[in-house]
Amino acid sequence: MTKIVEKAPGKREARKEERREAILAIAKRVFLDQGYSGASMSAISAELGGSKGTLWSYFPSKEELFAAVLDDATKDYRAQLADVLKPGEDVSAAVRQFCKGFIAKVSSPDGLRLHRLIASEVARFPEIGEIFYRRAPLPTQQMLAAFFERAMDAGQLRREDPLFAARVLASLCLGVQQRMIWGFELSVAERDHEAAQMADIFLRAFAP
Repeated sequence: MTKIVEKAPGKREARKEERREAILAIAKRVFLDQGYSGASMSAISAELGGSKGTLWSYFPSKEELFAAVLDDATKDYRAQLADVLKPGEDVSAAVRQFCKGFIAKVSSPDGLRLHRLIASEVARFPEIGEIFYRRAPLPTQQMLAAFFERAMDAGQLRREDPLFAARVLASLCLGVQQRMIWGFELSVAERDHEAAQMADIFLRAFAP
């Protein structure tokens, strides 16, 4: 049997990927610093260097660039979450790990700035609400729902709509972020304590 060996990316592909990563890093900072309305493709292109056409060849619109920034900002978290929600993982331990990690993610400095951006500008730019929802909250809820559905099938959680259960757990955890957006300071220890409490509430509510 012939073994198929994948070719390593060539220099040209590597340079393109490096350029793309540079664009996303600059765009993320500009979006968070200036907001969605204040961030322009021209300003991002100027900071990047080179022609405006280079930026447009990677991302034909500001909406697509914003979506790519969100994808890049959440990819590590999605990988972490996939590890937490492995099939067969202890439900109680997984829920507790999820709450701790999710609260840490959404209450990080960039997480708080991003949510402030969305909340302040979604009325004028409804598209960013949909872009954000489809690339951040929804994938998280879907991954949780798949895990909960398996747990319900195994009799480890009360039978309920798995996606509803996922939304309940996420909503419980977002209370920490909400207070921090309002200006309350919570230490890591305080956030971890609340994460454990939210996990307990959820597990009692959905106990079989």
